[in-house]
Amino acid sequence: MTYELSETPGAGPGTSASGHPSRRPRRNKVPEVTAYFWIIKVLCTTVGETAADLLNEKAGLGLTGVSVLMSALLAVVLVVQFRTTAYRAGVYWLAVALISVVGTLISDNLTDNMGVPLETTTSVFAVLLAVTFVVWYRRERTLSIHSIDTTGREAYYWLAVLFTFALGTAGGDLVSERMDLGYPLAAVLFALAIAAVAIAHFALGLDAVWSFWIAYVLTRPLGASIGDYLSQPGGDGGLGLGTVVTSGLFLAVILGLVVYLAVTRKDVTDPARVTRRAA
Repeated sequence: MTYELSETPGAGPGTSASGHPSRRPRRNKVPEVTAYFWIIKVLCTTVGETAADLLNEKAGLGLTGVSVLMSALLAVVLVVQFRTTAYRAGVYWLAVALISVVGTLISDNLTDNMGVPLETTTSVFAVLLAVTFVVWYRRERTLSIHSIDTTGREAYYWLAVLFTFALGTAGGDLVSERMDLGYPLAAVLFALAIAAVAIAHFALGLDAVWSFWIAYVLTRPLGASIGDYLSQPGGDGGLGLGTVVTSGLFLAVILGLVVYLAVTRKDVTDPARVTRRAA
């Protein structure tokens, strides 16, 4: 699926939608939203769930220690991402994988360590995501992922991504606990919800911005349900593959797809297409 997100007319290269020159005009820093995008996104969310569990169990650092470590790694990768001048598949998807782990850990810390109810964390993350979108739009007059070409827009983008992972974790846990669905049925439920969003967008004209970000949030509990089903013991409703095997398997698939995209550049935004969209 490819989404066209709202673009403000008249905002040319090197100029923000408000008419002020951008500080660092660059090529788009994020990939085109294709089938590859959604496949890798779901795989990253699965790894975020299983890797967070694995590190918490095996590293011996405790949930807080693991959170600090992974946040530091994410900060380093984001520095590299911000310093690139265009989309680089390896750096971008490494950042997504790490932000998936960190988003999961943030939600788990609030719930498990601090005892914050899932209803509260879900509501707070939803508000934070909404505030991010409002400020992003007020500052840039666009939420288009086809124009993540300035430092400011990229900062809003990654902040929104972090909150979607945290919101997806908290909301997914809330739904799973309240409905007691079991991992396979939960995965089917979230997959159907994503399909409904796609139908609403393509058939009923649901706004592309809302379609994209709603689907982006929903892929988090979908991936988590798949990861839990594969990794958890049979007595808990899983297949018992364990977090090591599940994480390694999904990381291998992600690596293969990212290498493929880095070589073929099938998900690189065509500047000419962006110009035509903005015209």
